Amino acid sequence: MFNGINYIMEKAITGDYALVKAWKADWAGNLIFRKSARNFNVPMSKAAKITIAEVEEIVDVGTFAQEDIHIPSIYVHRVIKGEKYEKRIERLTLQKEEDSTSDGSSPAVAMRERIVRRAALEFEDGMYANLGIGMPMLASNYIPAGVNVHLQSENGILGLGPFPKPGKQDADLINAGKETVTTIPAASFFSSDDSFAMIRGGHVDLTILGAMQVSKYGDLANWMIPGKMVKGMGGAMDLVASPGTRVVVTMEHTAKGKHKILDDCSLPLTGVKCVDRIITDMCVFDIDKENGLRLVELSEGVTVEDIIEATGTDFNITDNLKPMGQISK
Repeated sequence: MFNGINYIMEKAITGDYALVKAWKADWAGNLIFRKSARNFNVPMSKAAKITIAEVEEIVDVGTFAQEDIHIPSIYVHRVIKGEKYEKRIERLTLQKEEDSTSDGSSPAVAMRERIVRRAALEFEDGMYANLGIGMPMLASNYIPAGVNVHLQSENGILGLGPFPKPGKQDADLINAGKETVTTIPAASFFSSDDSFAMIRGGHVDLTILGAMQVSKYGDLANWMIPGKMVKGMGGAMDLVASPGTRVVVTMEHTAKGKHKILDDCSLPLTGVKCVDRIITDMCVFDIDKENGLRLVELSEGVTVEDIIEATGTDFNITDNLKPMGQISK
């Protein structure tokens, strides 16, 4: 227990081999990476008995500055220059042309935009924020002019910009959801262990993420459905457990007619009593960890009775119930 909070202590993970891809190596075995490609390569190399690095280029010692080395040679045992070095983009994501933006005529598009435009009101000037893939990331398109928000990605970027224009994508510049991105002028790159030090240290002011279920007291389930293959929980468990980080969930109020806001989550939990606010297509709930849900905003055309029917648990209603906020386009 630390500061009144229980933690599970685990032995450090080690491996016989670490297979990493780097940008360049020198003949001494020092490695450097481009942009966001550093991710977990650095701690993996430190944790392995033998590290084998595939690189794009092997250069003479002294070609790059000593202070620019990301993995010192002591951690690197073999270097291979790949004959067919290939960089794949798993999720090519580009800016939409201005004249191709949706007019919101589709009910599904209109619903998502309603949620996203409300979520954008959570941003404050100067804050550091982490956005999940999907609707949370779309909220960054509505950051008001004059509001400076530093977007952080778990794979090692601080200062995310918009998606790239066609032809400007870079395989070494992706977010934690493997989408191609850009950066703002003040951005920085680092390894994933540094990224999680920021998160676990409470330096991220706000995280907005999706959910499959949320309980009345703020329990969150968003990382897996039993029996279905998942790649992992990503950084969500760390983000929602971090001290001082405000947690906002964006999601559809129901899924195929089934409740998503419940007395208790039936799916495996990401975090316990961690959600501060829920933004859906129907309303906004604030969550008190002892007293439960409080309805604070209603979407246009939605009644309290509609919320009662669509919510799988009881809730309180604020004395000052407001229309659901929407940031200007």
